[in-house]
Amino acid sequence: MGNLFGRKRRSRVTEQDKAVLQLKQQRDKLRQYQKRISLNLERERALARELLRDGKREKAMLLLKKKRYQEQLLDKTENQISNLERMVQDIEFTQIEMKVIEGLKIGNECLNKMHQVMSIEEVERIIGETQDAVEYQRQIDELLAGSLTEEDEDAILEELNTITQEQMELPEVPSEPLPEKTPEASPVKNRPKPELVAAS
Repeated sequence: MGNLFGRKRRSRVTEQDKAVLQLKQQRDKLRQYQKRISLNLERERALARELLRDGKREKAMLLLKKKRYQEQLLDKTENQISNLERMVQDIEFTQIEMKVIEGLKIGNECLNKMHQVMSIEEVERIIGETQDAVEYQRQIDELLAGSLTEEDEDAILEELNTITQEQMELPEVPSEPLPEKTPEASPVKNRPKPELVAAS
């Protein structure tokens, strides 16, 4: 009932996946066949020994010929299994290569679209506009900050020196010689020394 209202689901199983599955199934069937032949070879060898003991040499010879033919079949089966496994590996590796190539194709398309949007001329134009905008902003900042000319800065420095001189006005040095004073011996007052108390 869910398919009634929903969209049909697209199968994720590709033709390559089906081919790989069939090859692996065929390989498994060949391996089962190999096991069956190997068991038959052991039985026929044991039977050939019994026939030789019983003196039936011709029947034993015929049985060994049959055994030899089955051994050849076993070798052919091994070659076929090897071919199937190689084919499976080749298909799986080709699938990986196809995904890589598809990824590269999508990546190239994406790069081409990006290059169309961002041509060299466009990038140069954007960089030029950015530099112009930075210069314009610097000019606005200077106007807003009230930047001063060199004359203004010289006048400010001169005013600063004048203010500094005014603040540093020192009293005038007397022109008369200073009277000589002799040092009088001042009595040294004896202060009582604090008594030291031993800690108990």
